[in-house]
Amino acid sequence: MTKQELLNQIKTKKSFLSVGLDSDIEKIPAHLKNAEDPLFEFNKAIIDATAEYCVSYKINTAFYECLGSKGWKSLEKTVDYISKEHFIIADAKRGDIGNTSSLYARAFFNHLNVDAITVAPYMGKDSIEPFLAFKNKWVILLALTSNAGAMDFQFLQLEHSKKKLFEKVISKSKEWGTEENLMYVVGATQANMLTEIRQIIPDHFLLIPGVGAQGGSLEEVVKYGMNSTCGLLVNSSRSIIYASSGNDFAEKAEEEAMAMQKQMENLLKSQQLI
Repeated sequence: MTKQELLNQIKTKKSFLSVGLDSDIEKIPAHLKNAEDPLFEFNKAIIDATAEYCVSYKINTAFYECLGSKGWKSLEKTVDYISKEHFIIADAKRGDIGNTSSLYARAFFNHLNVDAITVAPYMGKDSIEPFLAFKNKWVILLALTSNAGAMDFQFLQLEHSKKKLFEKVISKSKEWGTEENLMYVVGATQANMLTEIRQIIPDHFLLIPGVGAQGGSLEEVVKYGMNSTCGLLVNSSRSIIYASSGNDFAEKAEEEAMAMQKQMENLLKSQQLI
């Protein structure tokens, strides 16, 4: 998917919502667990319920890989089921030396045919470039995360420049790709840092997890992170897909997604983007 196609979807749906399919076999409703493929049945119902309110699905591959070949099959079926009008993200957090990254890229872009993959930047340019070689595919680089351990490295101040490490990662990595194939992950609970980040990458898309169950504020994300074309994908996982653990789980997921879409529509209107 191209950047313009993604922007068109945002305007059409009046939404920049990404639904996270962090589908845990231990947390899905009990009545689905006897199905032939419980994860896929759960995902299928969530997708049917939320598709009109979101522009993206983010699939955390760990929830599928932990189940071996059966889980990978559920992942494949899920990706195939999602409409191609949606931007599909494999949240796989890969990142290795060049030849290994090339194989990861082939696995996710050629075999699974997702639009984007999350990648860790620690090993530098040659670990990222193989992913960027694929036309109309995206790298989503981990820039500033919301977990407690983010303080261990990401905020370290570099002696020679006085910049924080995450700022160096962003400013250096933006040389490797373009705003057409490179996004950045910034946790919603780090919304106060978005102004600084936008000074470095004013035109790139940002993937913002952490709104909803993790406590991030959508209003703050928009205030500090939205650019002139929107430039945001805001992901919500648990607060949507686990809105209910009963037979009405899909209906409750739809209600949550609809409410978030309506909030996003109002915010887009306030910024005169729709």
